[in-house]
Amino acid sequence: MQVTVNEVGGLTKKLKIVLPKEEVSKEIDAGFRKIKNDAKIKGYRRGKVPLHVLERTYGQQVRAEVAEKLVQATYFDAVEKEKLDVVAHPEIKTPIFEEDGSFSYEAEVDTRPLFELQDYKGLEIEKEEITVTDAEIDSKVDGLRKEMAPLRSVEGRAVGEGDIVIVDFDGFHDGVQMEQVHGENVNVDVGTGRHGQEFENNLIGMKSGEESSVEVDFNADSPNPVLAGKKVEFKIKVHDVKERVLPELDDEFAKDVGEEFDSLEALRQHVSESLRAEKEQALEGDLADRIMQKLVEANQFEVPARLVQYEINEYIKQTEETLKRGGMSLEAAGINRAEAEERYRETAVKRVRGDFILKKIAEQEDIKVLDEDMKQGFSRIAKQYNMTVAEVKGYFKSRDDMLPFISELLNEKVLKFLHTESNFVPLAATVTEEAEEITVKNETAGE
Repeated sequence: MQVTVNEVGGLTKKLKIVLPKEEVSKEIDAGFRKIKNDAKIKGYRRGKVPLHVLERTYGQQVRAEVAEKLVQATYFDAVEKEKLDVVAHPEIKTPIFEEDGSFSYEAEVDTRPLFELQDYKGLEIEKEEITVTDAEIDSKVDGLRKEMAPLRSVEGRAVGEGDIVIVDFDGFHDGVQMEQVHGENVNVDVGTGRHGQEFENNLIGMKSGEESSVEVDFNADSPNPVLAGKKVEFKIKVHDVKERVLPELDDEFAKDVGEEFDSLEALRQHVSESLRAEKEQALEGDLADRIMQKLVEANQFEVPARLVQYEINEYIKQTEETLKRGGMSLEAAGINRAEAEERYRETAVKRVRGDFILKKIAEQEDIKVLDEDMKQGFSRIAKQYNMTVAEVKGYFKSRDDMLPFISELLNEKVLKFLHTESNFVPLAATVTEEAEEITVKNETAGE
């Protein structure tokens, strides 16, 4: 086997692999022998078909199968021979059976980036103090009151904040009706912002039976891909206005929320603890993001193009699946695939770079995924999706299925390690220090 390596650019290399005719002819002969035993050709008994007839009938099929077999049998040997640290699957090009009987093909590959890992211990990370205010508890309890409140239609009164309004609506973009932006008898909880603040504010003051329209400019990063980056005119008709009949805020209300609450104070205490737990969980995610941001900023290096494209493809795939559940495609939603890919490219690069950084830290600190980590991971997924651990394991049928899961567990473990090694600075103190620094600079400039 002859292997030639050419630089394509950056981390991408092109391997040309040539296999000698002796090895190739051996595989081709084996392919025809296999065909000969089973071939059914009119005028010939099975197993007695001449080679030239087999060649005419099955030659293209045999060579295609042999080419695939030769690539699979030799690609990894070629990579090992050249001592290439390859990431992602190769792109196999131009497999050719040469006139001299040899076989050649090209494999375009991306190699692992080499970089010097910058300091990752003792990172200074801003961390706000978690507090739960009485106002937040009041708001949560008020939400429970609204959830438990019966509704009644109101006559002769205009819509106000806190009302439930039953509406039909249609969306228009550049004067053209958007088939996918349509609703009938939709419940809009005015003031929550769930249907967009501008949309809901337009309902305030309307009465049952009235019609109106409102234009809404949606940001390019709007979570709804159908609306993102568009100015949409909504034509709205109000069918009914309902108000909540709020229960009294007392011990009886607390007991109605849950039998474990014997008083309003007990309910408020539970709400306070739940809010704190939610904030702590959210803060953990924020701190992990801040740690990753520091690492990515400190470690700038080129990343493999194929891994970046894989991330982009996964993002597009998820968008397509979300739209498909609503009966739409990218085209129907007005999404240009090429533009969507470019919008996500920077994020994809950071994700790939971050993964390389975490894996290198794991290697340097000898952090590994143990059996106990796997068990905890399976249990977490089972709890999240209300499944048994056995059912979760059933989804991981092969090593290739397991690798992304193991990679995610390893990254989580490295991030926990980095968390323990970081120096957390109170957010308020950091802001104060920055203000003082600006003041000193201004005073110095004044001198």
